[in-house]
Amino acid sequence: MGLRLKYNIVLILACTIGIGAATGMSYWIVQKSAIEEVHREIGLLRANATAVRSYTLNSIDPLLSDDSDILFLPESITSYAARTVFAIFRQQFPQYSYKEAALNPTNPADLPNALEEDLIKQFRADQSLDQLSAIVEEDGERILTVAFPITIEQEGCLRCHSNPEIAPPAMVDLYGSENGFGWELGETVGAQFISAPMALVDERSQETSLILSSALVIAFLLVLIVTNIMLSRIVLRPVARMSQVAEQVSLGDFSVPEYAKPGKDEISSLSLSFNRMRRSLESAMRMIDD
Repeated sequence: MGLRLKYNIVLILACTIGIGAATGMSYWIVQKSAIEEVHREIGLLRANATAVRSYTLNSIDPLLSDDSDILFLPESITSYAARTVFAIFRQQFPQYSYKEAALNPTNPADLPNALEEDLIKQFRADQSLDQLSAIVEEDGERILTVAFPITIEQEGCLRCHSNPEIAPPAMVDLYGSENGFGWELGETVGAQFISAPMALVDERSQETSLILSSALVIAFLLVLIVTNIMLSRIVLRPVARMSQVAEQVSLGDFSVPEYAKPGKDEISSLSLSFNRMRRSLESAMRMIDD
């Protein structure tokens, strides 16, 4: 097995292990980064939904409140407005979903499932929490769900949810007086839930890891080519030349010219030492012949 082959085997093994380790570590780092990116996007979606809720409460509801005694208009409800706007957004970005749920909602359709109820209770138990996230499996698909608390911070919300006697009569006629009341200012009554499939995270992680792995492989190939060229010029050719001279000298042929590699590296020093040894051997052979 030649020196070049041994060198390449060792280099390929070392680079393969290094690329494998780097790819695995980079995938973990990239996946973490992808999750953070999805969290940021969800945060932007939540900020938009919150802005829609605030606009509806402060600008739309006052315009429609005069008709609330005889007609209940869902457009004046903050959660309805937020869901409607998000539904339009979802036409272009169907991977995201939005839901608002409360422990005691006016509309029974807004009741939370088991996970959502647990997250809402965590918000109620710790008012310092501003968001919670969980990864659940639905129909064989992993889903990342991020929850944000809904806290009653404006008096306008209590007009519909504090006491059925002061709530819009049309709303009470539609939904009854049993649910969605008794809310208090400063109370966390529910949460906004924005979800995205983990496949979105995995896809981004795989794409980035593939690019990084390809770059590492290309870099390795360049290192392999360059080091082989340098190995051939600096080591293999001079050694092969000295080996050829040594072979002829060992057979008693001292007519072959000396080989001295230019430079001050170890191979150059070796060639000088070999030439001195050759001259000493040649002198010794002449003395024997004489």
